[in-house]
Amino acid sequence: MADHLTQQAATLLEAPDAVRVRFIRSPRWIRYPRANQILQQMEDLLDHPKMHRMPGLLIVGDTNNGKTEVVQRFEKLHPPNENPQGDRTTIPVLRIQAPPIPEEKRFYNAILEQLFMEYRPNERVERKQAQVINLLGDLNVRMLMIDEIHHVLAGTMNKQRAFLNVIKYLANELQIPIVAAGIKDAHSALQTDPQLANRFEPTPLPRWEIGEDLKRLLRSFEQILPLREPSALSSDEMSLKILSMSEGTIGEIDSLLRLGAIEAIRRGKERIDAKLLEGLRWMPPSRRKWWSEQGG
Repeated sequence: MADHLTQQAATLLEAPDAVRVRFIRSPRWIRYPRANQILQQMEDLLDHPKMHRMPGLLIVGDTNNGKTEVVQRFEKLHPPNENPQGDRTTIPVLRIQAPPIPEEKRFYNAILEQLFMEYRPNERVERKQAQVINLLGDLNVRMLMIDEIHHVLAGTMNKQRAFLNVIKYLANELQIPIVAAGIKDAHSALQTDPQLANRFEPTPLPRWEIGEDLKRLLRSFEQILPLREPSALSSDEMSLKILSMSEGTIGEIDSLLRLGAIEAIRRGKERIDAKLLEGLRWMPPSRRKWWSEQGG
């Protein structure tokens, strides 16, 4: 009866509906080939010998297509070591979000806040810079990950150049790789600095298309949704339906299938089919964007 599920999902089949719904809503990592390739690239960077011009990586993709999830996954795979040999904490991988305005001070503040360090908001940039460099060195940070790097485009050209110079300076001073993630505009942002453009290898996370990779992804989703009946999500009909409604981003696929699974439980249907998906209160992302631009 539960051959279509993982062991963990199968154990929930007799649980109350509320428990199953809570499980469906809980975040979880879904493995897929492209993400695994990028994670391996990041592993290679983490083990790269120190040098003056450290290589980097730029993960580029559409909104809600898994960029943040990939960097969060890598961070989880390399957690802080709270007490190695009983002396000090080390943080192999530090992840921050680029400030909404590309300013050097805001960038240093973001790092200090992520590390729960006290700082004076109005302190001189030079002192913040020294504090950050000393701190990252003391914590043995081996990789800095900057999410939402396209925020750099929110500033003037002078602010953009100054912000990118900060990134370059940290990479040179600490001799650590920097991984950045953002939408396609992020590539344009880094191209304004020739040195950074050469260091950051663009690594795309493309939208999903009909094919075996999508079917494998949908089979993985089906295995973790605790429904008593198989849904055949990877069938030609269902994969085409899901792709059309989600418009090909993994975040939308995830949201659609979670919503469908919850509705299947509430209706007592115990499976997701095309008719159930058509009956959901679901608006494709392009329609949501149009609605928002029209003022709701």
